[in-house]
Parts: sequence; C-alpha cells; structure tokens
Amino acid sequence: MKVGLASFTPFQLGVGRFLFAFLPLALVLRPPSTRARWVFAFGLTQGIGQFGFLFLALQVGMTAALASVLLQTQVFFSAFLGASLLRERIGTGLKIGMLFAGAGLACFAAQVWQAPANGPVTGAGLALTLVAAVLWSVSNIVVRKARQEATAFAPLSFVVWSSGVSVLPFAALSWLFDPPGASAKWSQAPWQGWAAIAFLGWAASDLGYSLWTGLLKRFPASRVAPFSLGVPVIGLLAGIALLHEPVAPLQWFGALFVLAALASVMLAGGAAALAAWLFSAAARQRGKAPAGK
Repeated sequence: MKVGLASFTPFQLGVGRFLFAFLPLALVLRPPSTRARWVFAFGLTQGIGQFGFLFLALQVGMTAALASVLLQTQVFFSAFLGASLLRERIGTGLKIGMLFAGAGLACFAAQVWQAPANGPVTGAGLALTLVAAVLWSVSNIVVRKARQEATAFAPLSFVVWSSGVSVLPFAALSWLFDPPGASAKWSQAPWQGWAAIAFLGWAASDLGYSLWTGLLKRFPASRVAPFSLGVPVIGLLAGIALLHEPVAPLQWFGALFVLAALASVMLAGGAAALAAWLFSAAARQRGKAPAGK
C-alpha cells in the first residue's frame, strides 16, 4: 500500500485493488454457491467498509501507524458479535488474550501519540478508523453466516466475486473526494504503482483473504480474529527489514504483549483439545474393562 499510494490516491488504489482481485479469476471461477446477499454484504463491509472508511480516515486526519493499531480492535468487536449473534462461546484463553492484546495495542498507540512527526490525528480520523474496525468484524460475521447457509462454500470464489462489488463504489468515492486532475495518475503511474496494485489484488485480496475466509469457514470468528493481532508485529519486522525503520522500546513491549495474546489463544485451544482427547481415551478404556472392575 505504501508503494501504491506513491502513485495513486487512496480511492484509486481501492479501485485498482478490487478490480485486480475480481479479474481475471472471475472469468474462470463460478459464482459462490451462497446467496448473493452475502456476497454483496462482504464486498460492502470488508471492501468499501473496512478500506473505504480507513482511506477516508487517512485523508481527514489519521496516521498510518495508529490506523494499523486501531484496526486491530476488530478482535474485540468480532468476539462480541460472534457471542451475541452466533452464540459463539468466548473461552478463558481468549479473555486472557484480550487483556494482553489490549496492553499491546495501548503500547503501540502510546508510542504513536509520542511521535507527532508522524502526522496530525483528528477526532474524525479516530472515529472513522474505529468504524472501519467495526465493519471488518461485521465482515467476519458475514462469512460465518454465508458458510452456514452454503452447501459447498468456496472461500476463493467468495472473495473474488465479492471484490467485484467494491469496484464501482470505490470509483464513486474517487470521483467525489479526489482532487481535480487526479485521473491523470492512471496514465502517469510508474510500473511500481501497477505492481503494487497487482500484489494487493491478487496476493493480499485473493490469496490472503481467501485463506482468512477459509479459516472462518472452519472455526468460530472469535477464535480466528485474534490471529490478525500478528499484523503489528509483522509490520515492525517488515519495517526493520525492508524500510530500515527504528523500533522504539514501547513498540517492542507492544509486540511482546501481542505475542502473549496469540499464545494465550493457541495454548488454551491446545490444552482443551488435549483434555478432550484424554477424556475420550479414558472413556474408551473404561468401556473395554471387564465387568465388575
């Protein structure tokens, strides 16, 4: 996205990303077997919702660093919506993980607030970023509902066809909010800009989100959502390796808290599976025991 935004406006990048995500795979993949309303709902909540509100936030007053942190609040929204709408249980591991995650996100946010050189942050920018996080969590619930109704849910087909829903609304947002003369960027963009769009469409959207949607197909939203907390950690490592960005002590503490949150969720699930296996093995052993023993 950083490379792409050097050549295109945020809304143009949205048009390009979802157009590439839609084509050419839509020519060879059948429409998903789920009802069309879930395809439109995902395209609007994940595409226009998450990215549209995020792009608006970046325009009216939000730094990219703080936005990447605030977007992770979708974990909490996903857990709440999964429990209230889908009756998914929030386990002890997830509750502990939420505490660690909250501490980690607080560290990231505190570091950003201490670095005014990153750019001004306005109340409107904060509000729009949180709306983007809420809509990301709603898109997680949409996937779960689509999976419940579909007889053979295909994550890649679902992501590709829902991407087509986002193209025209992003084009309308570009027409409404982009400055005059912005359309010239399409013809003036260097190959790096087009390569960024291709990567965002084919790798980040088609591959990345189909894998993400596949996880939501198999597991509750409240169990899958916490793994997105690895985003700030991966962002730190990528910044060090590719952009040679320095990492402040608060950011390292935040990364450790996020890793602790992930460990809480994964180890709790592993402990529960181990306990279930031991209980099942004990029950089978009792069933084989001779009568009277």
